[in-house]
Amino acid sequence: MKRLLFILLLLPALLHAQQTLTLTKAYDMAQQNYPLIKQRELLKQTTEINIDNLSKGFLPQFNLSAQATYQSQVTQVNIPIPGISITPPSKDQYKVLADVNQLVYDGGVIKEQKNIQHLNEDAEQQKVEVELYKLKDRINQLFLGVMLLDEQAKQIDLVKEDLNIGIKRTEAQVNNGVAFRSNLNVLKAELLKNDQRFIEIKASRKGLTDVLSLFINQTLPDDVQLEKPAVAVLSTDIQRPELKLYNTQEKLLNGQYKIIDSRNKPKASLFAQGGYGRPGLNFLDNDFSFFYTTGVRLNWSLGGLYTQKKEKQLIDISKKSIAVQKETFLLNTNTSLKQQDAEVNKLQQLIAKDNEIIELRLSVKEAAKAQLENGVITANDYLREVNAEDQARQSLITHQVQLLQAQINYRTISGKQ
Repeated sequence: MKRLLFILLLLPALLHAQQTLTLTKAYDMAQQNYPLIKQRELLKQTTEINIDNLSKGFLPQFNLSAQATYQSQVTQVNIPIPGISITPPSKDQYKVLADVNQLVYDGGVIKEQKNIQHLNEDAEQQKVEVELYKLKDRINQLFLGVMLLDEQAKQIDLVKEDLNIGIKRTEAQVNNGVAFRSNLNVLKAELLKNDQRFIEIKASRKGLTDVLSLFINQTLPDDVQLEKPAVAVLSTDIQRPELKLYNTQEKLLNGQYKIIDSRNKPKASLFAQGGYGRPGLNFLDNDFSFFYTTGVRLNWSLGGLYTQKKEKQLIDISKKSIAVQKETFLLNTNTSLKQQDAEVNKLQQLIAKDNEIIELRLSVKEAAKAQLENGVITANDYLREVNAEDQARQSLITHQVQLLQAQINYRTISGKQ
């Protein structure tokens, strides 16, 4: 009973516990809930069906046929033989045939066609991976956009503290008759303006979290906390899914080489044919009868040898085209990495200057706070120093988030997690 009571008392706190979300988890959830993910299973099912159909190529193949003919002339034996009368076959002839063909050796065509199906699925699956990877850019923008707004909201709280301090000291001066009420109103108006900024940030944050909720298919509470991503040392090693796609496409083309070779090999099969008709196998028998034939059949189509060389040349051209695409992709990716690296270096320098500026602005503001209390400066003078420090801190916040964004963009462009 005590345990149940404890759980009931703790339940509200658990329900209102602050939810946290990491960037990696957002990636995973967005990919798992993106409609394109369903394409994976469809591709797998398609491959299984195609391979199952190809496997049936080694099953006995049955064919039924029937024909009725009438011919204007038939073979006759006109040589008189004493005591023997040879009746000529009828001009109307009938046949019902059943053919059975069992493939024994196909030159490896079915085996290579199955391999092609697997390679084609790998290539198509990798195309899906490439499209899913593009989601990371959109998740990055939403995630870092919320983080920027959170940092700005924290800065608003700091400014609010400074304004409240200024208001309290100015109120004391107004009550003592050493300051005008207009000075107090200036600070109060700025406090209201600061509240407006917070309202805007809160609304913008909700808009971004709502969009992020759609991508990950999970409702995020208004107070959800986004965990700052830990950025490892930047590496020039490229591990993008596009590179794997080019490799799978090249393997697919290599598989087509083998298909061409196997198609031009001889093929062997067993066959049997049975039927009923007139005449049967004995053309001199004019009665309806059953008959059958069986044997081994060898086929070797040499026509493909004429085009084999050109077909392989076309595959070579396709492989060169893939190589060009890969080279172009690597060039563009390395260019983007260089740009992001330069952006990271620039922002690191700017942040160092921001910290120096904030240190100076903070000292000036603290001095202005004391001067305001002693009536040496007006509320406007104090407000100017508060806003100057706020601008310096806002600049630092922006540069810090931009640095994090540049580092994450570098990681996303390189494909290294």
